[in-house]
Amino acid sequence: MQNLDQIAEEAAAAFAATDDPDTLEQIKARFIGKSGQITELLKGLSRLAPEERKTAGAAINRAKESIENALNARREAIRRLALDARLASEALDVTLPGRGEIRGGLHPVTRTLERIEGLFRSIGFEVADGPEIEADFQNFTALNTPEDHPARSMHDTFYLLDENGKVAEDILLRTHTSPIQVRYMQAHVEKFSHLETMPEIRIIAPGRVYRVDSDATHSPMFHQVEGLWIGENVSFADLKGVIADFLRRFFESDDLQVRFRPSFFPFTEPSAEIDVAFMSGALKGRWLEIAGCGMVHPNVLRHVNIDPEKYIGFAFGMGPDRLTMLRYGVNDLRLFFDGDLRFLRQFV
Repeated sequence: MQNLDQIAEEAAAAFAATDDPDTLEQIKARFIGKSGQITELLKGLSRLAPEERKTAGAAINRAKESIENALNARREAIRRLALDARLASEALDVTLPGRGEIRGGLHPVTRTLERIEGLFRSIGFEVADGPEIEADFQNFTALNTPEDHPARSMHDTFYLLDENGKVAEDILLRTHTSPIQVRYMQAHVEKFSHLETMPEIRIIAPGRVYRVDSDATHSPMFHQVEGLWIGENVSFADLKGVIADFLRRFFESDDLQVRFRPSFFPFTEPSAEIDVAFMSGALKGRWLEIAGCGMVHPNVLRHVNIDPEKYIGFAFGMGPDRLTMLRYGVNDLRLFFDGDLRFLRQFV
């Protein structure tokens, strides 16, 4: 039988001579693999006499254990060498400033909406809310826009499917926040039906709206803020005063020029577009359309059971997305909704 001590020493020396894990496993196979020297010796025990088999088996197992110990020791040494090399290559410079976590913040349109709400609350307006999925009546009919009205073509929108997978033409994503006004007036009339004179309605209605439109200044999803003031003695002069005061406070410019240009909306009569001209900066002297407004049409009041002979009021609607573009000097509306953090971090 071969000298077992010599085999164990030879294996230990071979293990110590390599720093490569794969090579180490190949050397292991030479000694204690399926066809290794120690394995072959163990296979040959069956040919020995019983007395010799016992003595030889114990000696072979001692040699195998010695080789395994040397192998495990070298595996650990190689692992530590690899770890030391990695730590050396990835050493940290503790004098560098920390990276820190990026601080989040409100979306610029959300900032604008909060600013608008705060300014109108300061003059007695309440903030109202309503569903984004609307019925045809609240979105069109109650606003003096029946099915055959040409103004509906300006409000091409997204209709929902019914349980049979067909388009439900009476259920849609709202095209403006005016339905909030309709719902609020209906609830207000019901709440105060026992009174001879109904308290004034003074609300703004902010929220998301949807139309089939997309370019640098339009998005399929965008925001609107509409306002409504209904009472017994509300005039167009009140409308002009509220809007002019709001715009000058919003843009923090006392010399902001505001004009009301005749226009048409099916739910107001008379109606006007609201334009502003900045007296300084890159937009100096240029008139920009900001919003639409007008006195609430009598038909709208009748749809919600308000007597147009007794009550009168005005409504207006503006796009906070466009106001945000003007306030921050952004020239493409789509940037607000692309989700690009590089752009949005500017407003944190």
